[in-house]
Amino acid sequence: MWVYVAIGGGVLLLLLICMIAYYNRFVRLEKKVEEAFSTMDIYLVKRWELVPKLVDAVKGYMGHERETLASIADLRNRPYDGMSEADKLRTNTALSGKLGRVIAVVEDYPDLKASDNFLQLSSSLYQVEDEIAQSRKYYNGTVRMFNTKAETFPGVIFAKLFGFRSKEMYEAEPLQRNDVRVNI
Repeated sequence: MWVYVAIGGGVLLLLLICMIAYYNRFVRLEKKVEEAFSTMDIYLVKRWELVPKLVDAVKGYMGHERETLASIADLRNRPYDGMSEADKLRTNTALSGKLGRVIAVVEDYPDLKASDNFLQLSSSLYQVEDEIAQSRKYYNGTVRMFNTKAETFPGVIFAKLFGFRSKEMYEAEPLQRNDVRVNI
């Protein structure tokens, strides 16, 4: 009889240790995801602040691109601090696609390409975009680790038990995946 109680107690103790270990692992992984997002968010804010300057620099040159510039301004006029992480990811993905279109169209404006102000702003934008790309890799890597743990057995059981949900990856907009055509 005592043997069954000891075995039952041992199983319960093992289950409790397992639950604590999984909970702590999920908390550590979630903190890594938060840290990775915060790092990426610093660069997203840099770009967020650079966009109006870039739009102002190209406004006078790009008369027939007003729709693209207006859509960038519309995205940029949203209150960044009030956005959720998912909203920040979606808005910045859309902004990346629109900025790519503006940079591609600049080729048609030699005066704009030669402008010192535009050169400085575009150089800053390229640097920030590179920093975003690097931090996005880190963010997506930590999200992948978290999601793998939360979606595989037995982690899926503990994730549901403790209320941990899969995180959203920062992905490219479908238009950004298309081949770029350059006319020479």
